[in-house]
Amino acid sequence: MRSLSLVALALLAGCAHSRRTVSTDQAPRAIGPYSQAVAVGDLVLVSGQIALDPATGNMVEGDIREQTDRALRNIAAVLAAAGLSMKHIARTTVYMVDLGEFEAMNRVYATWFPDSPPARATVQVAALPKGARIEIDAIAHR
Repeated sequence: MRSLSLVALALLAGCAHSRRTVSTDQAPRAIGPYSQAVAVGDLVLVSGQIALDPATGNMVEGDIREQTDRALRNIAAVLAAAGLSMKHIARTTVYMVDLGEFEAMNRVYATWFPDSPPARATVQVAALPKGARIEIDAIAHR
């Protein structure tokens, strides 16, 4: 709850800046009424990404390792559309259907953040869209 209030404060601080949506065809199109990302001031809030292949719109084949890598590739593509990279991420939230897969997910995740990884929360959820095993969202800072 505290992290949510910090994000709300940061958004309020950025209200003097313009709000713009970020989108790219290098990441999956939104599967609902939301943007791939929204930039407000110095923050870019990336919507949760699952392991959809942007070329086909289908889930990638494979286990939690492949799904984690694809979700992070999708985040990287959205950030690139905003002129940022994975190094700009300040915080992520990882949603997993099975925390028993945490170690395998964590090994892949670590390869994306070899130096100074972002703050992170990881939670187990009952289900995710399209049968995904993992969903990751991110907050980046310019």
